[in-house]
Amino acid sequence: MGKEIERKFLVNGNQWRVGSKAAHTCQGYLVMAGECTVRVRLQEEQAFLTIKGKPEGITRLEYEYRIPAADARELLARLCLQPYIEKNRYDVMHAGVKWEVDEFLKENEGLVVAEVELESEEQLIDLPPWVGEEVSGDPRYSNANLVKNPYSRWPPSPP
Repeated sequence: MGKEIERKFLVNGNQWRVGSKAAHTCQGYLVMAGECTVRVRLQEEQAFLTIKGKPEGITRLEYEYRIPAADARELLARLCLQPYIEKNRYDVMHAGVKWEVDEFLKENEGLVVAEVELESEEQLIDLPPWVGEEVSGDPRYSNANLVKNPYSRWPPSPP
């Protein structure tokens, strides 16, 4: 059984950029039902079809399969909900742990989120200095939600 245990945080500043390289990523959704999502991701020339279950805390079922990049491009253009997500993804190492920092583009520009995958929900991690507020339990920050409700349309935060 595949599963994902993930924590998500907002990002402060640009210190995380030092030594990291961007991978352009397009991500679209074929299905967004109550219990699952089916996603297509094209990152550079690697493509994946991913099925994710409903989150239970910070854990959910996840099954990911490699697909041809040409198939991913066609699925993104013709079958995925529009507009699909575009972002630059950076792999950033901190204290021996890989963090994925997503700098969103287009309709979600201005949003920068860091995710870390864990071995267990109890795993302790050293938070990098550029990590801000934890948003793991906030559905607004899920990529699936950002397709339906892009960051550019959110009301301004109070001062």
